[in-house]
Amino acid sequence: MLITRTPFRVSFFGGGTDYYEYFSEFGGSVLSTTIDKYCYLTIRKLPPFFEHKNQLTYSKIERFNETDEIQHPLVRAALEYMPTDRIQISYDADLPAGSGIGSSSSFAVGLLQSLHALKDEYPDKMVLAKEAIHLERVMCNEGGGVQDQVAAAFGGLNRIDFTKDGYTVTPVEISKERLDEFQSNLILLFTGFTRYSGIIATEQQKGIPSTLNQLHEMKSLVDKAEDILKNGNLDDFGRLLDHTWQLKRSLSDYISNSEIDEMYQKAKDNGALGGKILGAGGGGFMLLYVPKEKQARLIESFSDLKVIPFKFENEGTKIIVQNDT
Repeated sequence: MLITRTPFRVSFFGGGTDYYEYFSEFGGSVLSTTIDKYCYLTIRKLPPFFEHKNQLTYSKIERFNETDEIQHPLVRAALEYMPTDRIQISYDADLPAGSGIGSSSSFAVGLLQSLHALKDEYPDKMVLAKEAIHLERVMCNEGGGVQDQVAAAFGGLNRIDFTKDGYTVTPVEISKERLDEFQSNLILLFTGFTRYSGIIATEQQKGIPSTLNQLHEMKSLVDKAEDILKNGNLDDFGRLLDHTWQLKRSLSDYISNSEIDEMYQKAKDNGALGGKILGAGGGGFMLLYVPKEKQARLIESFSDLKVIPFKFENEGTKIIVQNDT
């Protein structure tokens, strides 16, 4: 049996420039971090005493003998990519799917790491990221970018650059004291509703030719945000988040709606300097930059919603249990 733990991510700047249609021509950059909220995959060989050869447990229970019987598209693709028989897979997570924290990609990375480990294979983090991108974007034909898979595999607060020739992960190096101060000004607020990101991402991809100016500017903000983290007034990071949110919501009509807009304005009225809906948009988690002295007021104003405490993490996907039983 083995258990993998793969973190979810929070993306700050550059989302949308990690779509192949953009970065293959212009190059892309994102600034993101992984957090101490995870998905867990427990995998073991299934004993030969059941009518079914394999079992998959997530929000459903699937029992199957052949790969083409699997309903879950990502697991079906993974087992086509890495055939494995007589296997039991169980999925658990700290946060809900469809909420903008890269849960699908974390699942893909963790699943691939688990399947490799069953075969006594231990590929490096970039290999896992690229294989997860292949599963999601090619085999499953899901819309979206490629930052989530890289973030989940590597972990940490990173600048990730994308070109048609490959990806580069550069840790943002700041002192622990400054990192703690930065983290303490961030609030993760659950909007109360989830969405299917693939549809939103596909619409955004279709609109890339008409939104190049916004995407170019969003990419340039990665440099500014990185410089603020290293040398600037951290509150300016919050103000820059506000600017990138205005750019992001102009990329597609699906990214925001009246409910999200009202929520965001309420957050700003109660102390937030800026923020954004995470992931493709349309719901899920809202990240807010709120100076510490104003957080109590903001949290009270959203007493009907869930504020999720979190910390940064820097390990990325990891095997936390592995034995022969």
